[in-house]
Amino acid sequence: MDSKSIKIPGPDHPITIRQNPARLTVTVGGRIIADTRAALTLQEAAYPAVQYIPRKDVDMSLLERTEHATYCPYKGDCAYYSIPAGGERSVNAVWTYEAPFDAVAAIRDHLAFYPNRVDAITELPA
Repeated sequence: MDSKSIKIPGPDHPITIRQNPARLTVTVGGRIIADTRAALTLQEAAYPAVQYIPRKDVDMSLLERTEHATYCPYKGDCAYYSIPAGGERSVNAVWTYEAPFDAVAAIRDHLAFYPNRVDAITELPA
């Protein structure tokens, strides 16, 4: 049996989540895929910060669920979506933790986008 390890964020691997007061939009193929003023900024260890956008602020009709899946010992099982309007570049462009671990529970019902798989992630001041 393959057991997945679970790790708790701490001084050696910190994770912080904070409200982003800016307006964020995500575009692909000239279409706005997401538009929010309620993004969460997740900062994990030394990785670049990631913007998690509430599902309610994403046009889910423009996304297509894929079979791709990964696992993070700090966040849990991760599911992916492609954006057909973006073609090959936008395959598995979106990820989500549908049942995240307690330490990062705030990102439940949020989606994140790979910047290099969309046309733009624009952040406008609040």
